[in-house]
Amino acid sequence: MNTFLRLFSWTTLLCCAACSEANDKTAKPASTPKPIVNPSNEPLTKAAKAGSITLGGGCFWCVEAVYQRIDGITKVTSGYMGGTVANPTYKQICTGRTGHAEVVKVEFNPAKITLEKVLAVFWKAHDPTTLNRQGADIGTQYRSAIFYHTDADKAVAEKSLKAAGKSGEFRSPIVTEITPAATFYKAEGYHQNYFNLNANAPYCRAVIWPKLRKLGLKFKD
Repeated sequence: MNTFLRLFSWTTLLCCAACSEANDKTAKPASTPKPIVNPSNEPLTKAAKAGSITLGGGCFWCVEAVYQRIDGITKVTSGYMGGTVANPTYKQICTGRTGHAEVVKVEFNPAKITLEKVLAVFWKAHDPTTLNRQGADIGTQYRSAIFYHTDADKAVAEKSLKAAGKSGEFRSPIVTEITPAATFYKAEGYHQNYFNLNANAPYCRAVIWPKLRKLGLKFKD
């Protein structure tokens, strides 16, 4: 992990502006996402019970690809959280009117990676100082956010944010919101495992591949 973190540049990583590329896939069938309730009310995997945090850092394709390559991460699911519309679709999310953020629910094994390290990756994997924006992706759906599932996780997140803000790595104040996890809506099937299934797509080759190489992360199924 230390080697991995050293490979990060604290400058803004290549943005996920081509998330709009998904609009070219509208011909693919996409079932209505099923709501997944707050983990305090849903039956979770053993890994999720051990460690789970939901993160918004711009386009979820990029964030998903990064976390899938971190040791100790057991599952990464792309979805939507923090809005007012039930069962939102990607098309609705793109309007910026539902209030949801594009997020990834990250499940991890605390015996292999701590929440502190999970969040250390988060601060480096996107620009937490731009309000409702990641690069060319503009809108509340691209906001920087940490949705915590327990009070203990909230405390860790707040401490991590404070440390990142004092690190001297950012020229502007961090605007990441830290808020209780709400209903998580799993994104349409074609958004899941996106990079691994579409590695040769123009956006993946132009944005995600270079990012993973820069971070010293390898392709894996």
